[in-house]
Amino acid sequence: MKPTRTFIAVDPGKTIRERVVSLQQTLAKTGADVKWVEADNLHFTLLFLGEVDQRDLTAVCRAVAEVAARHAAFGITVEQVRTFGSSRRPRTLWVGVGAGEEEFIALHRDLEPPLLELGCYRREERGFTPHLTLGRVTGDREADALVAGLNKRADWSAGETTVRELLVMGSELNRDGPTYTVLSRAKLV
Repeated sequence: MKPTRTFIAVDPGKTIRERVVSLQQTLAKTGADVKWVEADNLHFTLLFLGEVDQRDLTAVCRAVAEVAARHAAFGITVEQVRTFGSSRRPRTLWVGVGAGEEEFIALHRDLEPPLLELGCYRREERGFTPHLTLGRVTGDREADALVAGLNKRADWSAGETTVRELLVMGSELNRDGPTYTVLSRAKLV
């Protein structure tokens, strides 16, 4: 059996998703070259594991459930439009977490050891920043208009939601983009 591209995620919920899609649609009006994340694929990634052998998926799901059982559900605010890359030439557009950021970071920190021990994860060099990716810039067309649009929305907010579970997700890459499948759900206490 072929390995499964796997990651650990948090679903933003229907209300936040709708507000994020509205933001994407507003930014798309700039005409910039951006590959927008599909509405159904919007999520917060806690850890990207990459290719995981089928025989290891059960252990990954168990490890995530054990970590989730040690963390209480928590509220977050989804706010502030940001970029990776330079502010003049952004590569990735995203929105961040205000309230609840420390809890997100604690989850990430607690998930790393068991997944490293299983050999299913490689620690990243850069620090973890809880975020939801809006899209990836694919070209320079209307880059200035995009940057102006981002600057106008720097204080944007999608509101609040509660993180109640972690998702172990499988990702299959297709010509039209990735298709995600929930492999398991782990409830926070």
